[in-house]
Amino acid sequence: MEHAISLDAAGPVLQICLIDLLLSGDNAVVIAMACRSLPERLWRRAVLLGTAAAIGLRVLLTAFATLVLSVRYVKLVGAALLLAIAVKLLEDEPQAGAAPDTGHGNEGMWKAVWTIIVADTVMSLDNVLAVAAASRGSLALLALGLLLSIPILIFGSVLVARTLERFPIMNVAGAALLGWVAGDTAVSDPAIQSWVSRQTFALATAASFLGAAYVLLHDRIRRAGRRRAARRQFKLGDHHSERL
Repeated sequence: MEHAISLDAAGPVLQICLIDLLLSGDNAVVIAMACRSLPERLWRRAVLLGTAAAIGLRVLLTAFATLVLSVRYVKLVGAALLLAIAVKLLEDEPQAGAAPDTGHGNEGMWKAVWTIIVADTVMSLDNVLAVAAASRGSLALLALGLLLSIPILIFGSVLVARTLERFPIMNVAGAALLGWVAGDTAVSDPAIQSWVSRQTFALATAASFLGAAYVLLHDRIRRAGRRRAARRQFKLGDHHSERL
């Protein structure tokens, strides 16, 4: 009898863990990007704290999934936050060959933790219904299933972080992915979902493209402005040398 009960519990736990991992691949990107400029001793701490806190919020979010997801404008606000995070992560991109920033210490770590929590919560909005259904109304099974996914999520973020370090261009791709998720989240908000569903099918996909395009365009403008400022600084330096 006890064996049968344990098997009944194992099924939902494995389902929750699998659903969370399948639907949360982009969370590893956020974790890696948010922590990439931290020294290793703070990187590991930020990943653990941010992921643990985000999982805790996922449990609460899933427990009240029906209520939260029925509130108008929640997803629209979340999408705007995710766009802002994507843009900020690119602005904070470390320069090639630069050593990790150790000047801000714990301040930088808590900033990374906060970024992980906010982004993870927003990106989990579309996952909570599937996870809630698999949990069968049991918070204990829900918490256990999500906790089991933490080591795999952390391992995935380590792999992504190494990829970002080796191929800096992937930082832009990761930020564009967050923009894509933001657009997809926005069109599923109850305030506009019914209107979007009555439009052409391409509108929902276009929103995702626009989210990614916004992040890429903002980064392009920022880089162009930085290059112009560097050229002006170089010319001023040359002019100053000539006067001397």
